[in-house]
Amino acid sequence: MVSRRDFLQQSTRLCALGVAGLPLIAPAHAAPQSTDLEPPPDLFDAQLLDLDFWVKPRTLSLVRPQSGERAKVLYWKDGEVIDSAYQELCHILRDVNGRASAPIDPKLFEVLWGTQAFIARYGMTQPLEILSGYRTEASNKRLVEEGVPAARKSLHMVGKAADIRIASLSEEVLGGLIRSFRQGGVGYYYRSGPKGGWIHADTGLNRTWKG
Repeated sequence: MVSRRDFLQQSTRLCALGVAGLPLIAPAHAAPQSTDLEPPPDLFDAQLLDLDFWVKPRTLSLVRPQSGERAKVLYWKDGEVIDSAYQELCHILRDVNGRASAPIDPKLFEVLWGTQAFIARYGMTQPLEILSGYRTEASNKRLVEEGVPAARKSLHMVGKAADIRIASLSEEVLGGLIRSFRQGGVGYYYRSGPKGGWIHADTGLNRTWKG
């Protein structure tokens, strides 16, 4: 398994190449965008973001319903990942049932932060709910055996996936926004009930599915 140090070294190399402080996506055009844009009626599109969006400090506001944890973590500033904050985020995205943590792909945090920071531009500041982050092989196998949606070779097991929810957004809108970053897979899990479904986001191949 790739270590946290390897991930951080990778992030440092990206920074040296001018990538970590710039968009993970290619802006639709080079012209600066206004900061008081009206939200689209039914879909958010990360391709509307300008370079200024990506150079500001990055703070993730998270809640882990399974453990009752809440955290607001500044993890990236002045072009660098803050190591202690990165470790804290990896702990929050740990396997709660298996009581184990692992290095999380920094690119996944970028997608989660980008999603949260994007909707904050429109006054939506709810924390991002982490329903599932890293999973041990045993935990993932148990989910498969119980009939819970889980791939046998899930990217959750290598720290490259998270199941998330934002209270104010439907699965369709949240998934569409994450998909617009073009940084990996997006799974739509529609469920009825007061809490609704969730979105699977990962940093694997670009693909979408519904479960």
